[in-house]
Amino acid sequence: MNKENSIVIIEKLKKAYPDAKCSLDFKSPFEMMIAVMLSAQCTDERVNLTTPALFAKYDTPEKMAKAPLEELESLVHPCGFYKNKAKNMKLASQKLLDDFDGKVPSTIEELITIPGVGRKSANVIMLEAFNNPQGIAVDTHVKRISNRIGFSKNHEPEKIEQDLLKQIPKEYYKDVNHILIWHGRNICSSRNPKCSECPILNNCQKIL
Repeated sequence: MNKENSIVIIEKLKKAYPDAKCSLDFKSPFEMMIAVMLSAQCTDERVNLTTPALFAKYDTPEKMAKAPLEELESLVHPCGFYKNKAKNMKLASQKLLDDFDGKVPSTIEELITIPGVGRKSANVIMLEAFNNPQGIAVDTHVKRISNRIGFSKNHEPEKIEQDLLKQIPKEYYKDVNHILIWHGRNICSSRNPKCSECPILNNCQKIL
């Protein structure tokens, strides 16, 4: 798909979802990082139900690095994969203390050195915590929509992101991160997409 058609699609989706924003609750870059880590293979709604109790006790890298692993596992158990997530939360907190003066770094290159933070998570953190999007986070919704409407024929998230970055100007990165996810949740679902209600039906290549 060429850049002009991509912009038309993004503009239509912006009008369809004027209130699109991140669904995760957070009060600091550290809380954002932890919330994103917990959101892997888990709904944002479940994460938001889980993090208040977690952050009430462990809302800084210093506190979380010292937290008993078993207690972290218990607190994040509802988010699934709790053993691995709790371990990465402690390792990530210690990494911040050791290498970044206890602060979440504000570059993609530094973020992806943190345990439990891949490129998708780093993209979300850059956008939500620092309002400085450097790429496009490719989650299950973005992957599905990119393949369906013709943004990308690739199936690997990093390759899909590169295809998107070639077609979508940087000034749209912030919008794209939000509106594609909202479109996936509201209209372009996995099993029963509501094509008759789709605001970009006439632009969709329907690559299913």
